[in-house]
Amino acid sequence: MSAAGTTVPSSTKILVIGGGPSGSMCASALAREGFEVTLLEKDFFPRYHIGESMLPSCRPFLKFVGAEEKIAKHGFAVKVGAAVKLNQFKREGYTDFVTPDPNRAAWNVVRSEFDEILLRHAVESGAKVFEGHYVTDIQFAEPESSEERRPISADWRSKTAGTEGRISFDFVVDCSGRTGLLSTKYLKTRKFNSALRNVAFWSYWKGAGLYGAGTRRENAPWFEALTDESGWAWFIPLHDGVTSVGIVMKEDLSKEKKAKSGNDLTQHYLDQMPLAPGMMKLLGCEAKMIKDVMQAGDYSYSSEASRYAGPGYRICGDAGAFIDPFFSSGVHLAFVNAISAAATISSSIRGECSEEQAIKFHSEKTGTSYTRFMVVVLSVYRQITSQQTPVLSDIDEDNFDRAFDFLRPVIQGIADADRVGAGVTETHVQATMDFCEHALGGTNPEMAEEVAQRVNPDLLDRSKPIMSMDEVTESVGDDDEDAKAVVMRVNARKAINGMYDWEENFRDERLSGGYVVRLERGRLGIEVVA
Repeated sequence: MSAAGTTVPSSTKILVIGGGPSGSMCASALAREGFEVTLLEKDFFPRYHIGESMLPSCRPFLKFVGAEEKIAKHGFAVKVGAAVKLNQFKREGYTDFVTPDPNRAAWNVVRSEFDEILLRHAVESGAKVFEGHYVTDIQFAEPESSEERRPISADWRSKTAGTEGRISFDFVVDCSGRTGLLSTKYLKTRKFNSALRNVAFWSYWKGAGLYGAGTRRENAPWFEALTDESGWAWFIPLHDGVTSVGIVMKEDLSKEKKAKSGNDLTQHYLDQMPLAPGMMKLLGCEAKMIKDVMQAGDYSYSSEASRYAGPGYRICGDAGAFIDPFFSSGVHLAFVNAISAAATISSSIRGECSEEQAIKFHSEKTGTSYTRFMVVVLSVYRQITSQQTPVLSDIDEDNFDRAFDFLRPVIQGIADADRVGAGVTETHVQATMDFCEHALGGTNPEMAEEVAQRVNPDLLDRSKPIMSMDEVTESVGDDDEDAKAVVMRVNARKAINGMYDWEENFRDERLSGGYVVRLERGRLGIEVVA
């Protein structure tokens, strides 16, 4: 629905394009700061969207804009953890979200319902929301030849009423999803990641079983490497009794296989499912597919030169970058981008920093968050496919430095002298991947508890400094594989948890100029902290 009793205004302080998680989060945050916000969304909600598994880090973002309770009370499937079975381990790994704090549970959501709650919340927060309205063109201030030209207005059209118009603004936030209006049509900055050129196809099933039935892991989602090393599968239970079941494969291999099935997408999908025997066991004999198979491809991309902001604009969520969904990072990154955009716009409007610094902060925050997740996903893919995939072409050097500067010297064992004047190399990236791949290794809580009985407690203390892989091996010995796997995983998680930890990363991470996000309603912005 459109804002009650109104039409799209001719001007607004801030225009948000798109009402998905990033658009709704950004609009809510800015409106709660007292700014005039207008949001144009091309569809009418509820509308379908894939990307159903959340990370616990989403909760504090929702809480900040006052939407957490709405989501928690809706009845979505509680995600107590996640099970991951990679090809080099006989047992699956399991990440427990709720021990010792049950409030860290995430959700598996029906996105049509989740997204609508967030969009309606943006309205309640004070944003003017117009559904069924899409942007057709953006006008820029002169000179038009400049890369740093400022967008000043947008042409819009109604999908149903046939009306159209133009709205001027001081700032625009592009949350247009994969369309990526600014990055694809005007800036021409979108680049696809060659190391993650994959295709996903999925459907929905009724009557499937549950992972961990009768245990504290009951109903956790299951992610499994395909036995032929061509990709992976997901099994995500939803609150309506339906299970989302998908396959992700290398694009070229998928085309090859699909041709053998007569280019029948459904048959191609069904043919790959036996390659995930753990998932097949969870589906059981009674499960029935209830919807047509859907497909999406070429969906891992980012922005050249990490250009996610400029004079008068910010780019958020899928409009700027998206990573293969193995780590369920989509909504998390959308929220990170949204709050970063809102904070930098707020400070820019209030004159708390230069516009140049606000632009730089958002681009760095977005690029760094993206790079962290991408390296972890690439680490997982190296295990799934058993290939040493060259990835440096997909890594922005500055972002890599910012993302992993705090751990890189430890995991690489490289002396400071060796780093003088050196840029990021393939060796640096691969060494980081060697370390990060243990974060999703084949351990589980029971195995960790058993190992804890025989190793030095300091080795499992998450508050202790990160240890190198050599130090771990020296501490537990080469012969105790279980202990080595558990301690390696603890060390990797010390670093990986920082990717999405609200307090230690998002709130306190200092970027260029020493700026951090100031997360305080009424004073949302960025500031330099001594």
